[in-house]
Amino acid sequence: MTTPEDIDWSAPAVAAHYDELPLWSAPFGLMLLDRVPLRRGQRVVDVGAGTGFLTVELAQRCGPESRVTAVDPWAAAMDRLADKVAHLGLPNVELVVGSAEHLPMPDASVDLVVSNLGVNNLEDPAAVLRECARVLRPGGRLVTTTNLVGHMGQVYAAYRLALTELGQARHLPALEAQEQHRATVGSVTARLTDAGLEVVDVATDTFRMRFADGRALLAHWFVRLAFVPGWRSVVPADDADRVLERVADRLDALADEQGALELTVPMACVTAVRPQPPDSRPVPR
Repeated sequence: MTTPEDIDWSAPAVAAHYDELPLWSAPFGLMLLDRVPLRRGQRVVDVGAGTGFLTVELAQRCGPESRVTAVDPWAAAMDRLADKVAHLGLPNVELVVGSAEHLPMPDASVDLVVSNLGVNNLEDPAAVLRECARVLRPGGRLVTTTNLVGHMGQVYAAYRLALTELGQARHLPALEAQEQHRATVGSVTARLTDAGLEVVDVATDTFRMRFADGRALLAHWFVRLAFVPGWRSVVPADDADRVLERVADRLDALADEQGALELTVPMACVTAVRPQPPDSRPVPR
């Protein structure tokens, strides 16, 4: 393992791994790390691990006696994580490229399952949560984060105004559906309960994302990757550029009023436990 004295800050490998965490994931991940149980010797599964921010942190924070398994179907991201694990010298990490609907662990063999913005982005979250419940030991915990309905409400308000101004109000229901498909605390709690888990803690918070104006927002790399396709899908493809241009106009005007464009993102961190089995011992007479 590389020691601090051995680190060469000019080495490409150091730079490649220094600032890789997407800005979007950071507030959620820090919220999760504030609440997740940290103990040596834990068996941990990171569902929807991506490039492995949580995997790497938990492998180090829980000590080398712990075992952390990262699960994600995104092979390129797992290759990146494998490179980081090798660079950091973490022998207690294993990678599984595949769906979390079929975890390669025995029943009741895992102490902790984490998912940072993962479960809500999976094709079949109900099946994944049932599988997580299967592998958790009785008393084991699942800790997950999600953004909530109301995220980037300023964008949706500008979009509604743009549709009205352009005579496209018939698409307002589609915009409403796009906005409301995000999770709520109630929907997350219901999913966990349906999977056979008991919700024991819910924490909520809000963070801000700031941009110079609407055009800076729409040109941002991660926004184009994660959000713009959904916003474009609200209207026919031929109209999308014109509508988003008007959305940018409205957001630019808001930025002029505020001095910058400030978007709010509500978030939640939910902890659930696999219940202990009922005591089957006979009652003393």
